[in-house]
Amino acid sequence: MRARSKLFQNNERIHMRRGFSAAPNPRPLGQPAQVQTKVLENKVVVASAESQLPVCRVSITFRAGARFENYESLGASHMLRIAGSLSSQNATAFALTRNLQQKGISLSVTSDREVVSYTVESTLDGVECGLHYLQEVVQPAFKPWELSDAVPWIKTQAAAVPPQVRAVELAHKSAFRHGLGNSVYIPKFHIGSLSSETLLHYVANNCTASRCAVVGVGVEHDALVGFARSLPLKSGDGKSDASTYHGGDARKDTPGNYTHVAVAGPGAGVSNQKEALAFSVLQYAMGAGTFTKRGNVNGAMGQAVHAAVGEGNFAFAALNASYLDAGLFGFVVSADAQKVGKAISAATKVLKSGSVSENDVNRGKALLKRAVLEAYGTDKDVLTEMGVQACLTKQVQSADALVSAIDSVSAQDVQAAAKKAGSSNLSVGAVGNLSHVPYASELV
Repeated sequence: MRARSKLFQNNERIHMRRGFSAAPNPRPLGQPAQVQTKVLENKVVVASAESQLPVCRVSITFRAGARFENYESLGASHMLRIAGSLSSQNATAFALTRNLQQKGISLSVTSDREVVSYTVESTLDGVECGLHYLQEVVQPAFKPWELSDAVPWIKTQAAAVPPQVRAVELAHKSAFRHGLGNSVYIPKFHIGSLSSETLLHYVANNCTASRCAVVGVGVEHDALVGFARSLPLKSGDGKSDASTYHGGDARKDTPGNYTHVAVAGPGAGVSNQKEALAFSVLQYAMGAGTFTKRGNVNGAMGQAVHAAVGEGNFAFAALNASYLDAGLFGFVVSADAQKVGKAISAATKVLKSGSVSENDVNRGKALLKRAVLEAYGTDKDVLTEMGVQACLTKQVQSADALVSAIDSVSAQDVQAAAKKAGSSNLSVGAVGNLSHVPYASELV
């Protein structure tokens, strides 16, 4: 989403005081980023890393994702994404869009179940202007007439959600019911009905200093600290209720001959790093997609699905979602309605077995380390990693530390993770032709 803003009257003073500039020694291409972290007096976490390119990227991340919505505010985090292209408290949408485009600056808003991130990307000569607008966009106005005008756009976004994503959303709903069960997309009955007062109240409760992280790539650390201190953030801890795993079914029948199903058991939260890494290794060991062009799915679970479906069209991937205090682990499968039942049964049998071979564990660790190094090797991905880690855990780990932690994960740790996911009541989210989709109680 594009954002906008008008120049503050004290822009020159801010520029002289903070002196934003690129990191003096850019890191070589492909080398993992080295991160500096600082927690300010108001509990805002600041983290920075050197850039590979003459592009500065800065994110302001809040613990304001969908899990913090209540029934009356369902969809508020989705509306925060929409507000990235609407007027702020100090500028119109036209002024912000015009000034950003004039400088060649990109400003976007993204969110998931736990965090909302406002990100600006700019060349070196436009970073001061970009950070100014970034400070502006975290103060949305939610003008009623703009919210009304955005309804067709919101309906289009809701209608364009892929069915596989809908299945995963329904699996979360059946697993957690509330909190982490809230969808990252606004429900249809709230489109156009969330008031400005409701949205402003949501921002006031969740976009606070203690729930904020400011991260940057290509910006000097001291300059980023100065920027973070200047943000107009209120104090307060907001809502942080824990989510409890339940299990069950959430199904959506649609016409056609294709079916998309997500099946999952309890996973691990990032607060328990060792267990979370064991589940991440298990995901790659079970089959997290193909890694060669036109390759077959790998892992015991992926191969079981392939054998069950035969030559029919299907898609499969292991599912691992880790949040601060909870998680989900399972699989997502898409197949012809006549064969999807066999695919689900085959994958569930592997999941329920709670067993994984030594070779699969070793392959899973190697693939996970590659994924970590790849994430820390590009500016855009490392910015995302820094924002989530800093916001949720108040610290950012280096790539070397994570790789070392992955190496310390044993086969027994992965086996324990597999048993945890497979021994509990399962959660099923299904979209499409559900004539051959079993219910959670039937998956034994």
